[in-house]
Amino acid sequence: MPFIIIRNDITKVEADAVVNTANPHARIGAGTDAAIYQAAGEQALLAERKKIGDIAPGKAAATAAFGLPAKYVIHTVGPVWIDGKHAEAEVLRSCYAESLGLAKALRCESIAFPLISTGTYGFPKDLAIKIATSVIFDFLMENEMTVCLVVFDRRAYDLSGKLFHDVRAYIDENYVAGRSEAEYPGFPDDEQGAERREMRRRRQLRAEEPFATASAFQAPLEAVLSDTDITFQECLLKLIVERDLKNSEVYHGANISKQHFSKIISNREYHPTKNTACALALAFHLNLNEANALLEKAGLVLSKSSRFDLAVEYFIIHKMYNIVSDNIILDENGLDPLGTQ
Repeated sequence: MPFIIIRNDITKVEADAVVNTANPHARIGAGTDAAIYQAAGEQALLAERKKIGDIAPGKAAATAAFGLPAKYVIHTVGPVWIDGKHAEAEVLRSCYAESLGLAKALRCESIAFPLISTGTYGFPKDLAIKIATSVIFDFLMENEMTVCLVVFDRRAYDLSGKLFHDVRAYIDENYVAGRSEAEYPGFPDDEQGAERREMRRRRQLRAEEPFATASAFQAPLEAVLSDTDITFQECLLKLIVERDLKNSEVYHGANISKQHFSKIISNREYHPTKNTACALALAFHLNLNEANALLEKAGLVLSKSSRFDLAVEYFIIHKMYNIVSDNIILDENGLDPLGTQ
């Protein structure tokens, strides 16, 4: 980890490996393929490509990157979309898996992908992004690498189809751009004040309905989260034990680096940003009550006055714990990604 989205021309991205949506034969194709050859140096790159020969759909092979700001170009041949009944999805999944595996074998620390096959090959973008995020997420759960999805312009993509619109609708329906001082007096009319007002509102609800949230917890986890004497860091350590997780499963699932996670668990007084706290809540697959309890350990709360918070709330309610997919949706809504430290 982490997974990041880059708004750029893929030929200008600095990464150890850049993935090219290659022609199956040793010749220059169209679209991304043509752009990569031009930026790398057509004659030099084509000469190396000819040494490889034909590449079967779903397979990948590497050459030097020449004039590109990368070490390698990984050439992979995506499927031409026919009707979805000719193993197109399986071939596309193989493109991502083979490219990632080859980058790992080459000891790459970073790799940049375009959306394979969604240009002249006509693969539907909504299905393509689901396949890409699934393969990337599975890979990153087991491996250390920065994976970049490179898109030239957000407006050119509707990456997550109906789901994107569902999340946006949820945000729009629940967003309250700040409670009035008349309703919640005593706090400043800014984001911090909104969080504090929301926290007080939740505490008032719990006082009125003392058993409202307790039933949502399993007994051991409830004890961990309700213990007011333990810090955020101690809570994380106990959650790891309760959920029988490896440290790597947590920091990969939260889209944060191993180094950053080490800082968190080695510092009893660590105070996370909301971004990090929310990312960790998703990594632990917490429900909404559990997530709010974890955030309160850091003096935070999911607020109705924050579009980012509402998106995270939607992910938790709908058990959308694939943070790669979540970050694509956040990006489409113009919001900051989860994790990435």
